[in-house]
Amino acid sequence: MEKSLASQDESSQNTVVPDLKTRLQQAFEHHQRGRLEQARAGYEQILFEQPQHADALHLLGVVAIQTQNYSQAVEWIGKAIQVNPKAPAFHANLGCALHELKQYEAAVAAHDQAIALQPDFADAYTNRGNAFRQLKQWQAALESYDKVLHLRPDHAQAHANRGVALRKLGQWMGALESYDTAIRLAPNEAGAYNRRGNVQKDLMQLEAALASYNQAIALDPNFANAYFNKSLLLLLMGDFAQGWPLYEWRWTQDPLLSAKPRLTQPLWLGDVSIQGKTIWLYAEQGLGDTLQFCRYVQWVADLGARVVLTVPQSLLALLRGLDGVTELHQEGQPLPVFDYHCPLMSLPLAFKTQKGTIPSYSSYLSCDPDLVQQWAQKLGPKTKPRVGLVWSGSTRHDDDHTRSLTLAQLLAYLPADIDYVSLQKDVRHADQATLQTHPGIRHLGDQLGDFADTAAVCALMDVVISVDTSVAHLSAALGQPTWILLSYVPDWRWLLAREDSPWYPSAKLYRQTQHRAWAEVLTQVRADLTGLFKSASDAQKKAPHASDARHSGRLPARFRLGPPPSC
Repeated sequence: MEKSLASQDESSQNTVVPDLKTRLQQAFEHHQRGRLEQARAGYEQILFEQPQHADALHLLGVVAIQTQNYSQAVEWIGKAIQVNPKAPAFHANLGCALHELKQYEAAVAAHDQAIALQPDFADAYTNRGNAFRQLKQWQAALESYDKVLHLRPDHAQAHANRGVALRKLGQWMGALESYDTAIRLAPNEAGAYNRRGNVQKDLMQLEAALASYNQAIALDPNFANAYFNKSLLLLLMGDFAQGWPLYEWRWTQDPLLSAKPRLTQPLWLGDVSIQGKTIWLYAEQGLGDTLQFCRYVQWVADLGARVVLTVPQSLLALLRGLDGVTELHQEGQPLPVFDYHCPLMSLPLAFKTQKGTIPSYSSYLSCDPDLVQQWAQKLGPKTKPRVGLVWSGSTRHDDDHTRSLTLAQLLAYLPADIDYVSLQKDVRHADQATLQTHPGIRHLGDQLGDFADTAAVCALMDVVISVDTSVAHLSAALGQPTWILLSYVPDWRWLLAREDSPWYPSAKLYRQTQHRAWAEVLTQVRADLTGLFKSASDAQKKAPHASDARHSGRLPARFRLGPPPSC
């Protein structure tokens, strides 16, 4: 994200004695040449003699920004503004410091003040747009970038920034045009190629996206985000041989970079024997990722290793019986001595996984039989088909706006005469109102303690219908019939142009055929639900004495604990 510090010539100039003026100029020359300590010393000396020197206060704040002392920068620049509130650069640079402190609304206000004082202040519009981006106020960000381009039509970075906002607003062709313009104006700027690749992927122009990522990498061979984006595209296209190695670039950028364990033990990627060794495997991203890739634990154990697995607290009870685990720990707990380590999502690379060699079990997670029995009693006698529902994921997810539904959207397509059970723990405000007007939807909410509870309820459903979130992985890993609703550009793990998943034999994939078009998907879901339960009803009429354990509240046979399935 571009951030522009306002230059000193845009600020006020104090009336000072020549000696101070000369020393200010000397300090400023140090500053311009990057000699920040000398500049700081010069500004501090001026303030020792004249504590209310606005320019020295401001420039000392700029040095603080450049040395990442953002709170100190706010303090110094705030003092400068008290002395001279009419200097646009002071407010603009205050906004930059506030931005770095993640005080985005305050940053917007500071940039607004700079713009009010200087309406043609292009950098202030740019930085205001960047703050709006952090607030996910995409239309406001777009308007700020448009102001920049009105002032400076050939500003390549502003065109690229405009592309970011347009993409988030779902205006993909406009975003592509903005990136093309940015590249024409600055053909050696790798970032624009990388972002163009993202929007080309949004448009399902996959080969063009791959070419854009490659061009970004050619211009900047250390461009971590371009490698990472390329890996996601290759995995989506099913090119696991190239995709898994590049996926390791995820560790070079936040949020994983800051969370990366600092270890002296070597990373294991399948290159050495671990017979008789202890290896620490650990969750690294979302809950769904952990549920999907914990399937590899048994394979690691089969190599003769002693496996220590660390997972989030909410998965602890569920994974206590996972095959291959020697010790299971909650995140943050002390670990035993170990010889090697590997994050769960690097295990496909370690085992050189191809589509045909995915450890694809009919089920690899199991429920606590006592919990299933308890939930069967809570739900009561089964008088009609039961379907579990999950319609939205985390609002913090970058693609939440494309992968989540509202409950009202979903209910409009669901057939009657089915017992619908909400497996959704976090319910948004609008969906809470919908639940209140649809008492026929059973909402378990806070009754679901952790994923062991959710697994037990999934076990009692005839079908679980979910958007791409952790419950979809949970249900499918249990071997439950799981219908997964996917956006037009799905996450890489669901691949392309198929209704099944090599990861989950019990999953059925429902794909959008255009962006944000759920109607076609939900129409098919309704038809399939109607057909499924009509067939089941017809079969029951032909065999009226057949029993179903779930009707009586007894534990379904396929969810009783037994020997693990073989590969």
